[in-house]
Amino acid sequence: MVDNNQNESIDRLAGYAALIERYDLDVFPHWHRSRVTTSGVHRIDSSGGVVKEVYPPKYWPGDTLGDHLEFALKYDGTNLAILACLFQEVAEEDILDYIRSKPTGKYARRLWFLYEFLTGKTLPIHDLKRGNYIDLLEMNKYYTVTPIRRVQRQRINNNLLGDQRFCPTIRRTDILRKFETDDLPNRCRQVVSAYSPELLKRALSYLYTKETKSSFEIENIKPSSTRTERFVALLQMAEREDFCEKKRLIELQNRIVDPRFRDSDYRFNQNYVGETIALQKEKIHLACPKPEDLADLMEGLIAAHKRMDASDVSAVIHATAISYGFVFLHPFEDGNGRIHRFLIHNIFSRRGFTPKDVMFPISASMLKNSIDYDDSLEAFSRRLMPLVEYSLDEEGRMTVHNDTAKWYQYIDMTPQAEALFGFIVHTIDTELSSELAFLANYNETKKAIQEIADIPDRKIDLFIRFCLQNNGRLSIRKRNSHFDFLSDEEISRMEQVVSSAYIEKP
Repeated sequence: MVDNNQNESIDRLAGYAALIERYDLDVFPHWHRSRVTTSGVHRIDSSGGVVKEVYPPKYWPGDTLGDHLEFALKYDGTNLAILACLFQEVAEEDILDYIRSKPTGKYARRLWFLYEFLTGKTLPIHDLKRGNYIDLLEMNKYYTVTPIRRVQRQRINNNLLGDQRFCPTIRRTDILRKFETDDLPNRCRQVVSAYSPELLKRALSYLYTKETKSSFEIENIKPSSTRTERFVALLQMAEREDFCEKKRLIELQNRIVDPRFRDSDYRFNQNYVGETIALQKEKIHLACPKPEDLADLMEGLIAAHKRMDASDVSAVIHATAISYGFVFLHPFEDGNGRIHRFLIHNIFSRRGFTPKDVMFPISASMLKNSIDYDDSLEAFSRRLMPLVEYSLDEEGRMTVHNDTAKWYQYIDMTPQAEALFGFIVHTIDTELSSELAFLANYNETKKAIQEIADIPDRKIDLFIRFCLQNNGRLSIRKRNSHFDFLSDEEISRMEQVVSSAYIEKP
């Protein structure tokens, strides 16, 4: 008899997937899940943001901790959060056995550095005395900073975006590579260069106001004229000053929130983002870091900002890591979302990504593409919430019962970077282009109307607005209440000007 089971292929977990199962780790799902088949061919399936890859038998790494760690770095990539969780669970001796077996190997050296970096412990191993320096993260796979920091102990080039307190990673996906080659700063400059300095100057005030209102509207807030003016003033300062330091962030928060909710420091209580769905029942979207973890996390975020600010890393990668990192840490009681979007402007302006003296209305794009914007936030929160153990008291106060800091320290922000690039493209090609074209057209329309009837600018603006609200025609009621001094012929000719400019275009 033939045992048919002998020919059946068995897929065994390898790399991070094997280690997560072996040590029962509570971690975010990794973007790449590896298996090795006992018989079969290499195959890949990508769905739901996860790449499932099955390797032929020759790829089986072995059964030890070191075997799967090396496989993980080689094929699954560098996941700091998983490694941080894993290193808390494994015996130090098992790590030492692997490193000592390949003391000069590139994967052993990387894991040696990462173990000490993530745990704060120093392994009982002598510093390497010779050998080439190797990059910690492979530059063709990850966004990294230069100049790097040389670590003599393992002869490693530390090119991480941050330090132990806050260190996001962003992978060079095909989507992000495509955005890089599109040269978006140049595309933006080309759009702007089509218009005169006079028109751009006139447009600037409008774009500042539009960006302010859009940022507030994302949070369903209708700001008073005073708060609007304060936010506009801050946006005007974004090009000149660095706001990503503690004192400036607190000043920023104080200027954009209701005076009753101004903070003098980072929050000291546990906060969360949620919504009431029934009496005494909250739907929690994001549990923020514990207040006792916040100071270190924010110091780490600011240090990461300074590190990227002094490097040649893409301004979009820089803005992603800091702005999204800020909103996930949620350091204040109020204003976190508006500051998150403000930081994008602050980094873009100071890094020269956007043209000088041009307001870049990215919040308008986020508002227009609200589902995509929500998805960019939920790409983190929906993976986080199953790991957070919390309770709410009868007054809605949250208590977090488990250690959560590591999930905010080492975020893979690749989804957020892809989303931010998408918002930039929409801003350049739609929001900025259409607003400048509208204003240019508006100028020509006003000139044509002035040639028909010499009336004040304010009256012309009102006439155009009323016509646009009524399919190119001025209603009898609006005519009688605002334009009874004009003749029928003047009204007809002025309506034709507006229709030709805005209504009759295909």
